[in-house]
Amino acid sequence: MDNAQMDALVGLLLDENLALSLNELCRTCRLDSAWVVEMVEQGVVEPAAGASPAEWRFDTVAFKRLQVAVRLQQDLDVNAAGAALVLDLLEELQTLRQKLRRLEAA
Repeated sequence: MDNAQMDALVGLLLDENLALSLNELCRTCRLDSAWVVEMVEQGVVEPAAGASPAEWRFDTVAFKRLQVAVRLQQDLDVNAAGAALVLDLLEELQTLRQKLRRLEAA
């Protein structure tokens, strides 16, 4: 396989039953497992199941949060704690917007 093929976009159909192991997640997202472990330790993501890294399973929410954390780190040089804060604030903003839409519709 040449470099052009290696650089092709990797697609993954996300559904509510997604349960990727740490290795599957790292391979799919091209992430280092130590970085993902740090993201878990810093509260950026929480495994949906499993007590240890070998048993962890990541759902769609964790997958999406990790993708955003990667972009925050690459584009804005945000550290893990900063990424956790940004992601929590984005989720809160989304929740508030949904509540506002419901109130406006009533």
